[in-house]
Amino acid sequence: MRSLDRHRDAGAYALGVLDATDAFRFEEHLMECPACVAQVSEFGPAVRQLMLYARATPLGVPPLTAPRARLLDRLLAEVALISRARRRRWLCTAAAALVLAVAGPAAAIVAGSGADTAARVTARDGRTGVAATLTTQDRAWGTQVALEVWDAVGPRVCELVAVGKDGTEQRVASWTATGEARTPMTTEAGTALHPDEIDHFEIRTADGGLLVVFGRP
Repeated sequence: MRSLDRHRDAGAYALGVLDATDAFRFEEHLMECPACVAQVSEFGPAVRQLMLYARATPLGVPPLTAPRARLLDRLLAEVALISRARRRRWLCTAAAALVLAVAGPAAAIVAGSGADTAARVTARDGRTGVAATLTTQDRAWGTQVALEVWDAVGPRVCELVAVGKDGTEQRVASWTATGEARTPMTTEAGTALHPDEIDHFEIRTADGGLLVVFGRP
């Protein structure tokens, strides 16, 4: 398969419709193509919408029933909206990182909080060079978490850990850093701890190395 054809497979790979052979070849290509990594990431919202559509479809409806005519338009519009929002967040994070770089090896900025709104914290560690934005929101079941990480070192396995005020720890999410710092790694997850039970969050390597701390005084 030619390289150009592999670029075109980003959407099919994100939606999980490639066969095993093509998926294997595309994953090999993905390791060397930051542009395709970004495209696959941007298809995340569309994939989630399709999963929600599938779950909402009644059992008596044939699986190949065509969706309403404007579903594709809505999905494409959402992808474009989120892409623009990510670019804006990247500019804000870059500006914050520039300020934080002179503040010491580790620092954080609280961008907003409230009882009924999401709280966002941006942090950069001058020692490791890792920058990240953490958004949390209180839910009935615990805390919903959204994370963006800019990490120029890789490949390496990293994890987000919530540290409770009583010293307990819960691993919230894990991922493999590719070393591509221009495009952030994004993920959404959750912890059973509520915000008022959490002392701080940490991003660590799989072997326990500390990369970034959110919320520590």
